[in-house]
Amino acid sequence: MNIAAITDQLISAGHLLHRRGWVPASGGNFSARLASDRLLMTSSGCHKGELSAADFMLVDMQGNAAEDTPRRASAESLLHCAIYRMDASAAAVLHTHSVPATVLSRALEAGVILRDYELLKILDGISTHEISVEIPIFDNDQNMTRLSTVIEEAMRQGRGRHGFLIRGHGLYAWGSSVAEARYRVEALEFLFDCEWQSQLGEARQQ
Repeated sequence: MNIAAITDQLISAGHLLHRRGWVPASGGNFSARLASDRLLMTSSGCHKGELSAADFMLVDMQGNAAEDTPRRASAESLLHCAIYRMDASAAAVLHTHSVPATVLSRALEAGVILRDYELLKILDGISTHEISVEIPIFDNDQNMTRLSTVIEEAMRQGRGRHGFLIRGHGLYAWGSSVAEARYRVEALEFLFDCEWQSQLGEARQQ
């Protein structure tokens, strides 16, 4: 698939995710793997609900601009690079900032445990609702080199296979295509909303 087609898919994803309220203002960032050493990525500061081709740039696997451009690479590009290094099947990464994901990441300690939801079957390797899936939460860190190292080590140990949360920040999810990454974001955001609503209901009953 050519860069123009992938760009169009990421633009469409941005419009959808913004309509859902999951990428407010300039929050979030998206990428797609073009080659072993090149990513197409949203540049820093762009509004994901109003994306155009001019908002994308080429980034290398060290998170640096791979072209002569006035645009600035997001500091979080290193987290995308970590995911691509640790999951050879990952072809696109989407990072969102929904209210439920952000609230849960602040309220819970180690991770969100998702149990017995039918929609879990959209995640890779899961064929039944009778399962528990952990979406780990990593403490936020303005040092992206350090944070990406923490995430890589966790993924090396088998955590974060289906996505992860950054505390107070939001969700990272990915897939073998932009479409699959979007499906996983939609599924996880729905499940986070279910968990959040469940916790609100329990709090009201106490």
